[in-house]
Amino acid sequence: MKITSIALAVSLAVGAGMAVPVQAQAVGCLSGAAAGGLAGHVAGHHAVLGAVGGCAIGHHMKKKQEKQAKAMQDQQRMPQQQH
Repeated sequence: MKITSIALAVSLAVGAGMAVPVQAQAVGCLSGAAAGGLAGHVAGHHAVLGAVGGCAIGHHMKKKQEKQAKAMQDQQRMPQQQH
């Protein structure tokens, strides 16, 4: 029951955080922290440590995703400019 309550609270917090327009770094950190916190809690009551690690990884993954999207946009624009 306690794990279900924590999972519900994390889901609501992440959902509320995504409802408000925020910078991409914060979204990556929030989603990573939520997942890491839950995983850390389940793995042995290390929710804070999991949240910190998840935030760092989420931030990194979000930046990587944005960089790939920008490169793809630039690549699609390149042939249009050559004509």
